[in-house]
Amino acid sequence: MSSKARVGIIGGGLMGREVASALGRWFVLSDYPVPAELTAVCDVAEKPREWFRQIPTVKLLTADYHQLLASPDVDVVYVAVPHHLHEQIYLDVLKAGKDLFAEKPFGIDLQSAQRIAEAVKQSGRFVRCSSEFPFMPGAQRVCQYVRENKFGKLLEIHSGFCHSSDLDPTKPANWKRQVKTCGEIGVMGDLGMHVVHLPFRFGWKPQRVYAQLQKIYPERPDGKGGQAACDTWDNATLHAEVNVQGAEVPIRFEMKRLAPGETNSWFLEILGTDGGVKYSTKEPKTLWTFLRGKEQLWQRTDLGFQGPFPTITGSIFESGFPDCFLQMWAAFLAERAGKLDGRFGCVTPEEAVQSHALFAAALRSQTEKRAISLNGSP
Repeated sequence: MSSKARVGIIGGGLMGREVASALGRWFVLSDYPVPAELTAVCDVAEKPREWFRQIPTVKLLTADYHQLLASPDVDVVYVAVPHHLHEQIYLDVLKAGKDLFAEKPFGIDLQSAQRIAEAVKQSGRFVRCSSEFPFMPGAQRVCQYVRENKFGKLLEIHSGFCHSSDLDPTKPANWKRQVKTCGEIGVMGDLGMHVVHLPFRFGWKPQRVYAQLQKIYPERPDGKGGQAACDTWDNATLHAEVNVQGAEVPIRFEMKRLAPGETNSWFLEILGTDGGVKYSTKEPKTLWTFLRGKEQLWQRTDLGFQGPFPTITGSIFESGFPDCFLQMWAAFLAERAGKLDGRFGCVTPEEAVQSHALFAAALRSQTEKRAISLNGSP
């Protein structure tokens, strides 16, 4: 393994540019054990590729991802492409002997995710899946609260990620609105990994699920003067239950593209008889904690700039999306080098497959209008 992590990007769109931004700010990490730089970029379109020409460390710009995989200057490959392309490209990355940072949902469906996970085992390569919001300071404080087990008896868990941009019916259709490219799971594939990451990491695995899925706009403008069919699910609410210390606890997963007032809100709320905690990126500096005493108290804590990996940024400042994205990449490369040292890590292939199992059960629940078991029983 090279002492420096040399990164290649397949898919130079929105998230590919965020990777370039994170690697370009690598020096803000304090005493970080692994140097990293962007060396190669692949995108089928020329305009996205040209944006990366301004980055001095980039040695290769190509429309053919096989050329990127053949480069000796690439150790790690980040892939951000439509879901129907995941499996083939991920498998090709592994066959090329590269480590993989995969975008969610890790394949277009459960069977695809299972095949990818099996290939990961056979390859021996280091592979993780993207989910950045749990690296926000507030989310990490929720993790601490769970480790300290201050809840008493758990009452309920609510985890969600909501957008509102699709409220506009004139917004043109794109690949995320079509089953053939996004997958039948629709919004669950787009947003679901963010929602299940922390509950799964806490060991809270759903035993059965009842899904309420919605298709709001069956067609949208196609950008060419006509209309395009939109056949993916727009909103998903999954009512499930998890076993925590022998007790069944209700958990609700919420994934919505049409959520009034929500630009890009990730949240998690955990309530118990003795205590509770809730955090939302809608109020990125605010952590709410509950304490039951003679009087019931919700306490607000004003958070500063603090993540699993220290940076040069002063603790009084605020964190944003670029910061949690940088922390996620720091966690990925530290774990790859065996230097995570107990800090929070990225989504594993096993967790990605578990998310697909949940979403597949949700599809079946929607069709059969009943709760579906995830433990093998009917």
